[in-house]
Order: sequence, then structure tokens, then C-alpha cells
Amino acid sequence: MKEKVKMVLGVFLLWGAMFLAGRGTAALVQGIRGNTMETVSGQTDNWGLGFGEDGAKPTGNASPKELEQYQAYYMGESEEKVIYLTFDCGYENGNTEPILDALKKHKAPGTFFVVGHFLETSPDLVRRMVAEGHTVGNHTFHHPDMSQISEESAFREEMEATEKLYKEVTGKEIARYYRPPQGKYNVQNLEMAKKLGYHTFFWSLAYVDWNVDNQPSKEEAFDKLLTRIHPGAIVLLHNTSDTNGAILDELLTKWEEMGYTFKPLEDLIRQAG
Repeated sequence: MKEKVKMVLGVFLLWGAMFLAGRGTAALVQGIRGNTMETVSGQTDNWGLGFGEDGAKPTGNASPKELEQYQAYYMGESEEKVIYLTFDCGYENGNTEPILDALKKHKAPGTFFVVGHFLETSPDLVRRMVAEGHTVGNHTFHHPDMSQISEESAFREEMEATEKLYKEVTGKEIARYYRPPQGKYNVQNLEMAKKLGYHTFFWSLAYVDWNVDNQPSKEEAFDKLLTRIHPGAIVLLHNTSDTNGAILDELLTKWEEMGYTFKPLEDLIRQAG
């Protein structure tokens, strides 16, 4: 009987010690975060959004204020009816030219985040982007899950390979704008990008346009892109989308009719100042 009491008492004391240790660890972590203002998740995360009423600004995994310390953004904070157009370019399948045609028609600046394959296979399109006043940013060379890269040297290698090839293609330095492939990131990635002089750009409006084998209809695209547009939106579109190639001209017209104008990302950085 005495042995059983001792065993129960021992288990209780062990549980109590673990509980107190857990509380102490949590307090320590909370204290560190409180001192550094580091409230962005330290774990691998996928960029995501929550939407409320039509036309309202969405909430992200982190707030604009939390991202600001890493030179990272997902929307402009101004209430001015401005849209920042961005395009992720993995490869070419015939839709980039009509996208560029629409932008030219509307005098709308865009930012194209390119990977190594696109630079290798579509140098003329990249040169056209530059010639027509658009910005080209870094989407990494191989499009890996960058959140799984913990070594700064490996992170830098992905970025610098794109920088080097872009300069070979255009004779210019690539804009220090970075978009994490698939929106996967962590604090360490954001810090490494900032250390390399990059501004990281997520987005506040996108839709399922990336699956080339299951493209949304024009009506489905407009249902998302017209109802969820908001002041300061960073819009993400994929250059491989047949739907985007077909509707962009009309989409830009509709946004203009709603009172929106288009500005480059440098305008957002300047406002964040």
C-alpha cells in the first residue's frame, strides 16, 4: 500500500514539475517576443488570407505592422484606390504577350516575379517587360520551398543565380523584390531576404488561376477579382493562366470603372517609408 502511495505521489510531483516548466518556457518565449516585437510565426507557414465584406481589406497571417520590420508587405495601408499588379512567371505557354498587351493598353505598371527557367527560355519577353517600364523581381532560381532552407549560403545561392542570369539577359540589375515560391516562408527567410537587401512581397488578392488543366471561367475569375478588390491591393496573377491572358484587358477596364488606378510597388515602399 505504501509503495502504491509513493508511486502515485511521484507521478503527481513529476506532472507538477512538467507543468511548471511548461509555464516557465511559455513565459520566457512570450517575454522574448515582447522585447523584440517578433510576432510573425517562427514556424514554416503558408501565406493565407481571411476575407470579410466585399471591398474590405483582408487579414493576413501577419499584420502589415508585423511584416514591416522585415521589409515585407502584403498590401498598402492607404485608403487610396490603388492596385499593385504582380505576376508570378514560372514558364511561358503563350499568355505573357496578351498580358503585356493589356498592361500597355491601360498604361498599367506590373511587377513580374521570375524564376531561372523563365529567364532561360523567354529572354525576349523579359527584355520586353523592361523596355515597357515594368519591374522584374526575384522568384528564386529553382522555385524550391525556401522555408526548408536554413543555411544563409543556400538561400543566397538561389537568389544570386537569378540575379546573375537576369543581368546576362538584360544588362541590368534585378529589382530587389522577392516573392517566396508558393507563399511558404518563416521568420528566418524574411530576415535573410532583408539582409540581402530585398523587400518581400506577399499578396492580398489572388484566385485559383495556377492550375493550367483546370482553368476558372471568366465569370468565376470576375466573381473573385471584382468583389474582393480593395484599396492598396497587391494582386497576384499567374502568367501561365489562359483565363488571365483572355480577361486582363476587360478586368483592368472594370477596375478603372470602379475608380482604381495602377501603381508600381515602389510607390507602396515609399508610402511605408
